[in-house]
Amino acid sequence: MRAFVDLHCDVLAKLLTGEASAFEGPGAEALDVTHEGLVGSGAVLQTFAVYLPKRMPQTFLSVAAAVDAFHRQVLSLPHMTFVRTREDLATCGPGRPGALLALEGAEGLEGSFAALRLLHRLGLRMLGPTWNDANWAADGAMEPRGGGLTQAGRELVKACNELGIIVDVSHLSERAFHDVLEESSRPVVASHSNARSVCDHPRNLRDDQIRAVVETGGLIGLTFVPWFVKEGEEVAPEDLIPHIERVLELGGEDHLALGSDYDGIDRHIRGLSGPRDTADLLERLAARYGGELAEKIAYANAFRFLSNQLPSA
Repeated sequence: MRAFVDLHCDVLAKLLTGEASAFEGPGAEALDVTHEGLVGSGAVLQTFAVYLPKRMPQTFLSVAAAVDAFHRQVLSLPHMTFVRTREDLATCGPGRPGALLALEGAEGLEGSFAALRLLHRLGLRMLGPTWNDANWAADGAMEPRGGGLTQAGRELVKACNELGIIVDVSHLSERAFHDVLEESSRPVVASHSNARSVCDHPRNLRDDQIRAVVETGGLIGLTFVPWFVKEGEEVAPEDLIPHIERVLELGGEDHLALGSDYDGIDRHIRGLSGPRDTADLLERLAARYGGELAEKIAYANAFRFLSNQLPSA
């Protein structure tokens, strides 16, 4: 069993919609990531994203309900560590996984920086300005016009920098991605994106984007979304290897991590459907690349990045 960090899952969306009613035991059957799975898999940290499905009101009240579910149903369970500071992170390990709170899409902030500050007090430590569409802050990766950050979006990046909230560029349009890197005084994370030169999907990163994240000291989470890995219905764990190779070729050995997107997908890579499967994948990577590189991808790169970027207590 190998320790690992996962930079993205959508458990909270399923709890919010009622698709799952619990994070543990009865009611958790619909979840890829469960309390039992995290504690028993070697996970040392799991990022929980607040994502508001489009059928829900895109309001701060909906965001608050998701954050409430995070506090009541995730953090209340044994062995879970709430990660807000680098000191919190240092206490995490296999069997006592950390939980980091993220926001995927700023729609629910409703343009309010008071709401952002309140979420920060409630533990928010990572924020992606958009999902796939456009909002008040920026254009997403699937928005046809491909616009960048709005003026309010630029202010959002600055506010995140000041508060110590890590900016996540995974869902941004290419122009907005570059706007964020221009505006941000801190390194960014692409929490769940692969290499577009390997699989030509708009949610993946082009080579120049990968280089930019690497050169600015950021982090890229290899994701398990099948259609971001390879075209076709049947996708196997070994199909992730070309993405790893491409990031390594572009200088990303110390900047590559994992961002499964478990619970945000309705189809899985064969044999990769939850935390215990992630641990099995890491054994394969260790056999291919050796223990040192496998550990960097599994947790060491993410731990170093978060230790540098999270605020001190």
